[in-house]
Amino acid sequence: MRILVTGAAGFLGSHFSDKYLAQGHEILAVDNFFTGNRKNIRHLMDNANFEMLRHDITQPLIVEVDAIANFACPASPIQYQKFPVQTIKTSILGITNMLGLAKRLNIKIMQASTSEVYGDPAISPQTESYWGNVNPIGIRACYDEGKRVAETIMFDYQRQYGTKIKVARIFNTYGPRMSLDDGRVVTNFVGQALRNQPITIYGDGMQTRSFCFVDDLINGLSALFDSSDDVTGPINIGNPREFTMVGLANLVVKMTNSNSKIEFVALPQDDPRQRKPDISVAKSVLGWEPKVDLESGLLKTIEYLQTQI
Repeated sequence: MRILVTGAAGFLGSHFSDKYLAQGHEILAVDNFFTGNRKNIRHLMDNANFEMLRHDITQPLIVEVDAIANFACPASPIQYQKFPVQTIKTSILGITNMLGLAKRLNIKIMQASTSEVYGDPAISPQTESYWGNVNPIGIRACYDEGKRVAETIMFDYQRQYGTKIKVARIFNTYGPRMSLDDGRVVTNFVGQALRNQPITIYGDGMQTRSFCFVDDLINGLSALFDSSDDVTGPINIGNPREFTMVGLANLVVKMTNSNSKIEFVALPQDDPRQRKPDISVAKSVLGWEPKVDLESGLLKTIEYLQTQI
């Protein structure tokens, strides 16, 4: 296949490109480098099956491809809260343009959605049938609601035009190629620990997250991407093992042999108290579940981030 990967210079887009290039497919990589990083794809530039196109998908794109994987959107809280208009435009205009392309070519398209569609959930674990608890005018809404609307447009295209769609709801993911100062909890804690700075925890630190190592996550996404056309999702892709922020901070300090102390700061607006995916659908439909434990994944992540200090 010739696969269009948008956001290909980002954390997940670059890993997804790696996997499909290794299988012998061609990748047409698209990124406007708003938050993507060239170093994430530098190792691919000499690959004859890899082509890079600088383009913003909020503008129409006319190309010939066999499938689309849409990863384009700022995912870092720092970036999407700094640039909320660009973020929501990428989610809504971007997916509309990509769906138009998929409709014209009669090809499948996979949307990298997010657990943020559940907002600050009132149930745990979160199942795909849960409609969520999202503040539509809050500081996170550009990302949360942008991704929710993107899912709506995906299913509207399927209902009205028969477009072949797949929606993955991605839970917290970590691993090599994350940006050191992107504002996500793993990189925050590791970066602060490596610099022996205070590790800042929002609120009382008892809120939880579930962390999926990037290799596991990409395997889950590829299982969805390669599945039959009747498998549309949305499907949760994540690791259901929960950790408190205090527990994660202590583990990072231990693994980095850091002198950092924990410092508690005010909880940001609309910060979710809990994230835990129900992955029953992924197990039954895709035959997928994560394999990498947090300690093993953190070791690889720390080794990578040490090179970025």
